[in-house]
Amino acid sequence: MSPASTGAPTAVGAAPSVPSPASPVVDSRMAPGGPGYRRMSFALFLAGVATFALLYSTQALLPLISGDFGVAASEASWTVAAATGGLALFVLPMSALSERFGRRTVMTASLAVAVTVALLVPFAPSLGALVALRAVQGAALAGLPASATAYLAEEVTPKALVTAIGLFVAGNSVGGMSGRVITGWVAQEWGWRVAVGVIGVIAVGCAVAFRLLLPAPKHFVTGSLRPRVLARTVRDHLANPLMRRLYAIGALFMTVFGGVYTVIGYRLTEAPFGLPQGVIGSIFLVYLVGTVSASTAGRLVGRLGRRGALYAAGGTTAAGLLVSLADSLPLVLLGLVLITGGFFAGHAVASSAVSKTATTGRAQASALYQSAYYIGSSAGSTIGAVAFHSGGWSGTVGVGLLAVIGVVAITVLGTRAARVAARRGPVPVH
Repeated sequence: MSPASTGAPTAVGAAPSVPSPASPVVDSRMAPGGPGYRRMSFALFLAGVATFALLYSTQALLPLISGDFGVAASEASWTVAAATGGLALFVLPMSALSERFGRRTVMTASLAVAVTVALLVPFAPSLGALVALRAVQGAALAGLPASATAYLAEEVTPKALVTAIGLFVAGNSVGGMSGRVITGWVAQEWGWRVAVGVIGVIAVGCAVAFRLLLPAPKHFVTGSLRPRVLARTVRDHLANPLMRRLYAIGALFMTVFGGVYTVIGYRLTEAPFGLPQGVIGSIFLVYLVGTVSASTAGRLVGRLGRRGALYAAGGTTAAGLLVSLADSLPLVLLGLVLITGGFFAGHAVASSAVSKTATTGRAQASALYQSAYYIGSSAGSTIGAVAFHSGGWSGTVGVGLLAVIGVVAITVLGTRAARVAARRGPVPVH
């Protein structure tokens, strides 16, 4: 047969045409062991350290601030509540700016303003001036949390997201711990003003290192600053029942944590403990437990699932609250360990779930979570102090237990909703 009749190639020696296999799609986002991942993790870890060290720099010093200005615990607690409240109010607008100008740019500017204010805080002439400066500082720090989680959701592979956010949250715990420990010992020798000044200087170093280390984003897409677009994005997130549950869980966990750590310094200065300020500051070394629990949250979710991890975190926190009721320093410390471990695990699980659930408007999704989270912190600081003033430590514990019950109830609702959705099966496509 002729070549024409057989379909063979007409050119002598020509190779038959073979379809080339499709090239595998390579995910260019960062992953553990890949280029830039370690630098990115350390940079955001330092940002987390600076954020929490600044945000809660006055918390361990509240008894000294009360004495200096002659005010009660409920009034001095506003130096904490103003900072967290400022962050809660401004986190959504700052997230919108990050959609337009970029995550790294907004985080850098936020840290620059926050550390500048930190250097002014030691010179506050009155409680009112101190509270005002702290509110400005909190508003400046609002550019960090939502932008950081949005940056991670865009630049890190999905499998590594929970671990990466856990490391950022671990930086929060180290910042909260080091800020309180350092201020405690410095304040014991030189007073609370020098102590907050030292934290400001440390935060300046963290801010500079963060900017030098953080890789430039490769997957950021510029968004819109139009109010109508922003409002629609926020409305869509709030219309999602899962998102609403995660926001409420973050707020309730932080209500417990804010109340406990605002009041614990007052409790430990009173009988039967009577501890000096330096030792009270060292109590915050239990934050290291939070560093571990937050960084291992990914493995906890892998074993128990998201809702199982939230049940475990809530149960651990409740157990810690109950143990802390004892008038024994070792048991109080054990209680703080359990509260801290449970809180940071729950926070890492909930915040990473928000980032994974949001497919658009990630900065706004994270901002809404952070807003709810820090509203919980402000509420916990204020309500916890009022409860302590009226009912002692048991009053603060009571507030915390109510918040944990709320976490468990919301998680139960989520479990039931998931079962109903599973029974219904996928919605048919017409």
